[in-house]
Amino acid sequence: MKSIIINSSVLLLFFSILTIGTGCKKQLDINRSPNYPTLEQGTTALVLPAAVLATTGKVGADLAIVGGIWSQYFTQAAQGSQYKSIDSYNMPKTDFYVNDVFGDLFTSGLKNYQFVIDNSRESEDWNTYLIATVMKAYTAGILVDLYDKIPYSEALAGTWNLNPKFDDGYDIYVSLLGSIDSALNKNFSAGTNTNPGLQDLVFGGDMGKWKLFANTLKLKFYLRMIKSHDDVAKAGIMAMMANSTPFLTMDAAVTNFSDAPGQDNPFFEWNQRTIGTTANLKASGTFVTWLKQNNDPRVVSYFGKSDPDYVNQGDYSGGDPTYQTAATFVQTPKDPVEFISAAESYFLQAEADVRYGSGTNAKALYDKAVLTAFTDLGLDGSSFVEPGGAYEWGNEKEDGIILDPIQQIVRQKWVSFAYGCHQIEAFFDKNRTGFPLTSSVYSTDPAYVAGQFVIGKNSVLNPGELPKRFVYPYNETSRNSNAPQTVVPISIPVWWAQ
Repeated sequence: MKSIIINSSVLLLFFSILTIGTGCKKQLDINRSPNYPTLEQGTTALVLPAAVLATTGKVGADLAIVGGIWSQYFTQAAQGSQYKSIDSYNMPKTDFYVNDVFGDLFTSGLKNYQFVIDNSRESEDWNTYLIATVMKAYTAGILVDLYDKIPYSEALAGTWNLNPKFDDGYDIYVSLLGSIDSALNKNFSAGTNTNPGLQDLVFGGDMGKWKLFANTLKLKFYLRMIKSHDDVAKAGIMAMMANSTPFLTMDAAVTNFSDAPGQDNPFFEWNQRTIGTTANLKASGTFVTWLKQNNDPRVVSYFGKSDPDYVNQGDYSGGDPTYQTAATFVQTPKDPVEFISAAESYFLQAEADVRYGSGTNAKALYDKAVLTAFTDLGLDGSSFVEPGGAYEWGNEKEDGIILDPIQQIVRQKWVSFAYGCHQIEAFFDKNRTGFPLTSSVYSTDPAYVAGQFVIGKNSVLNPGELPKRFVYPYNETSRNSNAPQTVVPISIPVWWAQ
């Protein structure tokens, strides 16, 4: 497959096609900028990659930063200020990240996916229809997981309804699952189908891989429901098992970044190139102490040192001398942005087998997940899953106590999610499963257990509380009369965690 060079600065020009009005149809219109195409000029080939890049930019930058801090991989540098609001959980409805994530994922993401879906349905191009449907479901799922209720059933329909109602998260999940099933059942051998080729920034037009992505996304959605709608989750997962549904064995990710402004990994672009420093995000004591306790070589991959100094989570005002030599979180301009990694796919399958299957396949799937997570970093993790290894199935311990199978799976998922701008998924898993556990003491206390989450030193929340969501953004509540006007604190879990 030919290499895809991603130039986000060019493709972002096409985000406006669904919001720009029409004008006179002339061969040359001096009152219309050629950089901002109109609705009639929009095509699937233009809009699809732009939409995927919109999702990539938010998940791979804003949410990688928020997720990375809230999942305690890294923390704000001592005496720094760039991410203090995130590290202190002080993110009101006017916060930049709260508003930017919501607005961009809707306007540049969901709206453009819907444009592709509508056009592809009309032309019966089921390849692009499936791609847009899966990416729309993935993007909408992120929004639901962050905000709980969002506009959906009355949204994305143009100007006829500027005040769409906010739907319950569960109802949206059911709709997303139905849309994926419908897309998977289309005729992919029809002569009307086109090959998206290089316009497909994830799989380069390989529709077999998109079907695997769709299946794996369904599995993840079902596992989100285990606490609130276990009957639905069980039925859906067991049906997939009965049909021997195949899942991802490769990463669903955008990978072809280059070391140039506007063409690099969005996390790197924002956190280092745009801000102009590498020093904002420092190793968190939560993550480092656990890696070191287990002699895990991934500590070098993540922090560049085998024995890095670190900052205790959220202690950006602290005066510990080691804070000044704390390691930064390693980033490169060519890092991928993962939507669902191969390792995550294996972890999801292992969890599903433990919960609803025979359990006989769980060990093999878990081992494959851990080994894949090591391989992603160019490492061999076989000694860790072999008998007597620190992560041996059924024998991994925390504070001398053997973890149960679900805890063991989630623990290793947490470690793997530090790679590939995938950090927000660890935040969701913590809220879904309660694991890693939250420590009753701060990380400087002798009784602290390595790897347990701590309450950030400068938390503005009530004692013992951690963030569970984003609040509804001011940009939406001030413009949409149907938006919830009651502020739901970020310490209140979303629907699937209640």
